[in-house]
Amino acid sequence: MAASCSIVCCEEESDKAVIVQFSNGTVKNPDQLQFSMFKNMDEKNPRKKNRRILVAESDRLSYVGDNFGPGSMKCNNICKYYVGVLNKRTMQMEVHNAQLFNLQPVIPGEVHIAKSQDTNMTYRDKVDSLIQAFGTKKQKRALTSRRLNQVGSDALHHAVTKAADTVIEQKGLEALQQEVAESGFKGDIALHLPPCNAEADKPENVYEFKNLLYPDDLSALRDAGANLAALSPEKLQEMKDQGGYLCVLYHLENLPNDNENRERILCCCFYLSMLIKLAQERTIPQTFGREEGCPHGIYNKLLRTFTMETYKNGRIMYVVSSSMRSKVAAYCLALQLHMNYMTANLTLLHRDLRITEPKMIEVAKSMGLTISKSPKVRGEEASLQNDSKYATLVLPLVRHDRFFEQHKRRRMV
Repeated sequence: MAASCSIVCCEEESDKAVIVQFSNGTVKNPDQLQFSMFKNMDEKNPRKKNRRILVAESDRLSYVGDNFGPGSMKCNNICKYYVGVLNKRTMQMEVHNAQLFNLQPVIPGEVHIAKSQDTNMTYRDKVDSLIQAFGTKKQKRALTSRRLNQVGSDALHHAVTKAADTVIEQKGLEALQQEVAESGFKGDIALHLPPCNAEADKPENVYEFKNLLYPDDLSALRDAGANLAALSPEKLQEMKDQGGYLCVLYHLENLPNDNENRERILCCCFYLSMLIKLAQERTIPQTFGREEGCPHGIYNKLLRTFTMETYKNGRIMYVVSSSMRSKVAAYCLALQLHMNYMTANLTLLHRDLRITEPKMIEVAKSMGLTISKSPKVRGEEASLQNDSKYATLVLPLVRHDRFFEQHKRRRMV
């Protein structure tokens, strides 16, 4: 009668098995090989802590393989491999995670010669060698002068590097990376605008809707939009009293009667609410959007498009910098143009995004929009609407001149 066996799963990092294949053939005597595994010392960096180099040494050759870089096997990222080891004494099958390594022979001398010819000897070095050997006196004097200047620049570079190392030792690399991520890129806002077709013949083709939301995104947002459609007027008023997003509530209270257009506006409302919530965060938590029922594809799209990736304490973090917040404002504005006949309320949007009104107007001007004030109205919301500013997309686009503050000179008496 055959003996029964049980399966034990091993998930620890130290229990990982290694599957080796040799690129130049099959090893006849594997017992004569001595294997060594090397790992990256930067274990806090999640991108580098799993990097491994496997070395197999024999009397004649050495074989090297790694799991990172262009020469690594791509199947490790696509598939997950397991190896089962049967313990005949306990009759238990231990299942281990496994990684594949492709070992290639390393011939001493060939690699160093190729590097010295290809990388170490640049075109400038080759020309300098020719000048030093066959050049005129004038060319040799110019070469000597340039090398002296190069020594001075190298000394300056060494001093700057030493000063940078001192700052890193005092503050720490992670703290500096966090400061850079928080400060963001303070350059031109136009670098963070949606794709623009300034030569379009229709206003809706300037900032095309497909560049804001793909058809697959609309399909993924259909269920979330249906949940918004089920909200009652009492619930909408309660959300408004509790400080809900005013620009989203405005569109939910004024949904079109056309079913196709109505479904599209509902999907845009949910996506707009996720963009506003993203702009209000500083560091994106792992539970972002779960309470609202944000689809996983939309969650990945938001992180990929509107956040900066950094890491701290060995974990990847997603940070919304000031430049990314301006990018969110530009995409929200472009989305609202398609939702409201190429007109958007800048006052409601900047209050929801929690940015200043001049910043919101600067984003609208960089997009070539026409800025105007709302006409005087009477009623319950008169105080809000009378102070509102609107942005309208009119062809041709308006080219606003950048404002530079000029200080008046004091006249001497």
